[in-house]
Amino acid sequence: MQIGIVCYPTIGGSGVIATELARALACRGHTVHLISSELPIRLTACLPNLYFHQVIPPDYPVFQYRPYESALAGRLVRLVEGGMELVHVHYAIPHAVSAYLAQQTLAYQGKALPVITTLHGTDTSLVSQDPDLYPIVKLALSASSEVTAVSEALAQETQLHFHLQEKPLVIPNFVDTTRFSPERFDLRLRRAYAAPDEILLVHASNFRPIKQTPSILYILKELLEMNVPARLLMIGDGPERSYVERLAYQLELQERTSFTGSLQEVAPLLAIGDIFILTSAYESFGLAALEALACGVPVVAPAVGGLPEVIKPEAGRLFPPNDVHAACTAILEVLRNLPVYRSGARHIALEYDTHRIVPHYERLYEHMLSLTCL
Repeated sequence: MQIGIVCYPTIGGSGVIATELARALACRGHTVHLISSELPIRLTACLPNLYFHQVIPPDYPVFQYRPYESALAGRLVRLVEGGMELVHVHYAIPHAVSAYLAQQTLAYQGKALPVITTLHGTDTSLVSQDPDLYPIVKLALSASSEVTAVSEALAQETQLHFHLQEKPLVIPNFVDTTRFSPERFDLRLRRAYAAPDEILLVHASNFRPIKQTPSILYILKELLEMNVPARLLMIGDGPERSYVERLAYQLELQERTSFTGSLQEVAPLLAIGDIFILTSAYESFGLAALEALACGVPVVAPAVGGLPEVIKPEAGRLFPPNDVHAACTAILEVLRNLPVYRSGARHIALEYDTHRIVPHYERLYEHMLSLTCL
């Protein structure tokens, strides 16, 4: 099959999983066109049948904002004219809207374009609250050949807000359990961040407000006040990183907190952690948590969104959102039986291995193409 995948290039879960899907499909013999505004951060492998297309909209003086949505739609039309058979967009705004515009353009040429839209969370949970964007997103979703969601919680929430003809099909996120593995543990790397008798908490995100990263520092502070010898490793970058760094100094935690910034390869850093910590107000799935589980690192996270579907009791602990003390209690519970939780984390992650999940997308593509041929 010739498949187009549209995504954001940033370190958020939607861009990461789209890039990993493109690579996995190319490895399985398909021709894949990965389309984005910039080179996706996870696109590191060079494969002969994986092509990257950067969409750069024109910059005319009359434009206050560059028309990326229109340029993306035009690129999709060109790729279909060159043989691309279907397009899989990740994130509703603006990708599903651009795909709809491409569909309408191709219809005038007598060509059908199957469009699969995968929702990742805030594209529907936040967009549904905007009265200007809501009708456009609903139209794009309704016009999609299939809408998928990365968790049952997100599928239900989407249906509640948008009332689609059918509830989104749930295809969960996945992880390459060979790249993300306990075998990535590096003792020298671990010693660079924590002493042998210290606990290393790890967090990875895009530092957006919805991740509530400042709360992690308050968790660290309370653990230290409880005489737990903890350190914190913060992976990623984003709008709140500077504030969190300043807060670390204000709370006198700067000597126990490390910030790495954005990295292409995060598996070695995840693997050296004892516990992966999240404090998000909402997570549609929690891809970073799944990658930590694959490294044999149990997860402590709030019971929000799709996290309860991923963080099973044997793989970590959930706590009520915005409850720092409950988070500390959950961390202590995991630490008391850490080897068992490590084993459980890896076991759960194997259920989401790339080779188990990607075939679901392949079968969906084949079904959409079969309907197009009728």
